[in-house]
Amino acid sequence: MSLFGAGGALVSGRVVTADPEVGERADFLHVCRPDTTVVSIDELLVLDSGERLDGFDIAYRSWGTPSRRAVLVCHALSGSADVDDWWPGLLEPGGPLDPADRYVLCSNVLGGCYGSSGPSQLHPDDGLLVGTRFPVVSIRDVVRAQALWLSAIGVEELDLVIGGSMGGMQVLEWAALFPDRVRAIAPVASSARHSAWCIGISQTQRAAITADPRWHAGVYSAADRPAHGLEVARQIAMVSYRSRASFEQRFGRDRVQEGDYEVEDYLNHHGRSLRGRFDAATYYRITETMDTHDLGRDRGSVADALRSIEQPALVVGIDSDLLYPLVEQEEIAQHLADSTFVPISSPHGHDGFLIEQKPLASALSEFIRLHQ
Repeated sequence: MSLFGAGGALVSGRVVTADPEVGERADFLHVCRPDTTVVSIDELLVLDSGERLDGFDIAYRSWGTPSRRAVLVCHALSGSADVDDWWPGLLEPGGPLDPADRYVLCSNVLGGCYGSSGPSQLHPDDGLLVGTRFPVVSIRDVVRAQALWLSAIGVEELDLVIGGSMGGMQVLEWAALFPDRVRAIAPVASSARHSAWCIGISQTQRAAITADPRWHAGVYSAADRPAHGLEVARQIAMVSYRSRASFEQRFGRDRVQEGDYEVEDYLNHHGRSLRGRFDAATYYRITETMDTHDLGRDRGSVADALRSIEQPALVVGIDSDLLYPLVEQEEIAQHLADSTFVPISSPHGHDGFLIEQKPLASALSEFIRLHQ
């Protein structure tokens, strides 16, 4: 069962086909790789906000066979279930998540726009996108939904849960919420709670989206969506994802042929790219999801919550990360009962968790060798 009934429902277990003609359309439920499977979960999910979902859809991909040891990979803000697109170095033969040895799974988060239930579904009552009528989900809600999905497909135990950025937030909640289902964790370039700095950056992105005259309080049509606001939000994000040194090294004050500075051209490109594959209301809601992240909420304190996690943990940080600086990963590692802290040197800022795949793969391989 889908939250909004037949107008937004997907058939349980259906394979979603890619749509190369998506362009400016908002039918984002079909912007999926051909081997993406969508499972309809016919269970009540009470959200942290008190709102209730009477069933929901989760889109996922997998690599390897179910008989192998299971690994859950959790994606970042604008990510999808396509781990082979954004972390291919971990899945390659001989890599730490080689599908010949492991059963690797990744789902699009609840509230996403790559097949899972979220704001980009069409509302059956008016044919507009659900938009901000879709409730705010917390990181804990995302993880609870993942747990129901994994149970539905017969996966009850996970050898490892790993993720970067927003994915790392999910990793920590997995360890805290379902300690009996997870043997080891690896939060990468993440934090135990969203800082005021990060919340402030999220708010500037939401402000860019709501300033678009097509926003209409987050309820709009597929043909008239606030794409420009989303472009600007993405540009803000891209600046926060890199570092001053990275921009200076890559762009300096060079100009492209048309006259814009290269860094302007770079930001414009990434803004246009996201508008063709993502939804503004989804982006708005997911930044709110990230802002809910506080491992210590209702658990005494962040330190108390971290101390309660007993699984072996690989904690990875990027030394030039402006969003989640090393001090935040150091805090995680300091309070965990059994942690290995690995700082990775990179000029690329937060995006280093996606760019520096060789050192990440090396650290993960060693961690797995020692603990599994």
